[in-house]
Amino acid sequence: MRNFTIINIVVVVLLLLSGHISAQIVHPPGLQFSAACASPSFNSYNVSVNFEAALINPSNQFVLELSNETGDFSTPIVLFTSAAGAITVSGTLINFSVPTDIAGEAFKVRVKSTDPVATSSGSIAFPAYYKIQDTPFTINDLNSTGVYCSGGSYLLTIDNPGTGDNDSPLQYPSLTFNWFKETSPTTSDFVASGASLEVSEPGTYFVETNYGTCSSNSFSNRVTVSQASSGGTSNISSSLGNPFCSSQGLTTLTATSGASYQWFKDGNEIIDAINRTYETNESGVYSVNVTLGSCSTSASIDLDANQFTSSIDIPEAPVMNLLPASGTLTVTVTDTATNPEYEWYLNETLITGAINNTYEATQVGRYKAVIKQTAGCISSKEYLFEIQETFPDVPNIPNLISPNGDGINDTWVIPQAYISGTNTKITLISSQGEIVFQTNDYQNNWPVEALDFKDVNPVYYYIITTETQQTKKGSITVIK
Repeated sequence: MRNFTIINIVVVVLLLLSGHISAQIVHPPGLQFSAACASPSFNSYNVSVNFEAALINPSNQFVLELSNETGDFSTPIVLFTSAAGAITVSGTLINFSVPTDIAGEAFKVRVKSTDPVATSSGSIAFPAYYKIQDTPFTINDLNSTGVYCSGGSYLLTIDNPGTGDNDSPLQYPSLTFNWFKETSPTTSDFVASGASLEVSEPGTYFVETNYGTCSSNSFSNRVTVSQASSGGTSNISSSLGNPFCSSQGLTTLTATSGASYQWFKDGNEIIDAINRTYETNESGVYSVNVTLGSCSTSASIDLDANQFTSSIDIPEAPVMNLLPASGTLTVTVTDTATNPEYEWYLNETLITGAINNTYEATQVGRYKAVIKQTAGCISSKEYLFEIQETFPDVPNIPNLISPNGDGINDTWVIPQAYISGTNTKITLISSQGEIVFQTNDYQNNWPVEALDFKDVNPVYYYIITTETQQTKKGSITVIK
């Protein structure tokens, strides 16, 4: 019995010595980094293998293992295995890459040898994250505001996929997220983790992908959430900003999320504008009523389309402008354009040298005046107008006119043989026998004033007496 006890003691001592020697053969690896903040564009790290060279056999291999995020090696991950006999000098650096689903603050690595069999203790703990998504992303459909009813809440979610080229981090199942509430323009408090956040306190919120102590560009836009009572107010966002340049197209107005919507412009209801968004390229005061459920809210925006105002001092087409007897018709455009430029066209041909806001027209034809705003919001406006002869040479005396302002047959235009300068007497008589117009200097301008249409398509009679006492008679039917 005594001999057995002694043998047992010797065996135990030898085993203890063997474990002590094994532990001393391979030392903890030396980290050549403080944190492993990997990404698709960078994933390369070095550690030094430290060992007692005299105790290592020629066929030995070194194996580098990674713990879990708490430093536990129960189920290690092999990061590197050397070729047999490849490493013979202590302090040799080996290179490795971290797994693409790694995330944590207290990882460790250790080294094992195969001949003799020995395992080092773990290295110094270090943070390690693989930043598979490292760009800004959107929440709340990129709407900067949210409103909830008293006693209720507002759900903030990460957009997936979102609009445009949004790189939603929800595409990567290995990622986790931390939500924050701003306490100042530069500080914030952690609120909760997860892909969404139920908000029941007013404030400005945002979310970041959880990459721990590793710096990252994976963060969301800010959303300001408020509590509304019935009749309270919220905000409207404009996709192109405010003011915006209408020449770039339509801007999208977006209201806070709700159950139903009704949009207004300048206080007037916009028919069928009952969605959360409304597109426009016009200036104006836009408002929306939003039903949230147990309460409602409204919002308003004074939208500036950065459009300049302008006008022209003669009637536009199709109304005809008569060339005066002087032979010149002066046309002027006025505007509020920034750094304006002007162009004038006659029959679609640019008029060389006409670069001012006033033009003296001496020819009949179809004109176009163009105003260009050349600074800020680049835009332009154009006006079309026509000029015809005051006394055109028509072949026949018309018996039909339509004084409705459309520029066609608005006045009774007769041959030049009977107009001003020919001393021809013109007499017009109503169907009741009343003289309604008489002149020896006709300007092709009857009716001079608006006619009182008591009858449908009234008929008038004309008597034209020339200087040589030649007479022409007929009727004129006036239609609306």
